[in-house]
Amino acid sequence: MSDCIFCRIGAGEIPVNAVAEDELLKAFPDAHPQAPVHLLVIPKQHYAHVEEVPAELLGHLLHVAAGLGKSRLPGGHRIVVNTGEDGGQTVHHLHLHVLGGRPMTWPPG
Repeated sequence: MSDCIFCRIGAGEIPVNAVAEDELLKAFPDAHPQAPVHLLVIPKQHYAHVEEVPAELLGHLLHVAAGLGKSRLPGGHRIVVNTGEDGGQTVHHLHLHVLGGRPMTWPPG
């Protein structure tokens, strides 16, 4: 999808400071952080919502997100997937948020 910002980031058309990357995904700091550490983990292939993603790829995305959280946020972290308008999804390309660096509150919304 040529107009999708995350597709363009995944393809390398828009440069980011990648903190992790492989043939399936890219992880980088969020441009509008909601916590002291706020990383995004995106699949390079376009999927609008979490239910569209093959289970193996979803597991890989979560595994990488958890590893980033563990290595960068030893005090704990939160991994969030927003889906749909009511879920707070603003970019319709699946992405996982890794948040931390401060105590997370509950409920989140």
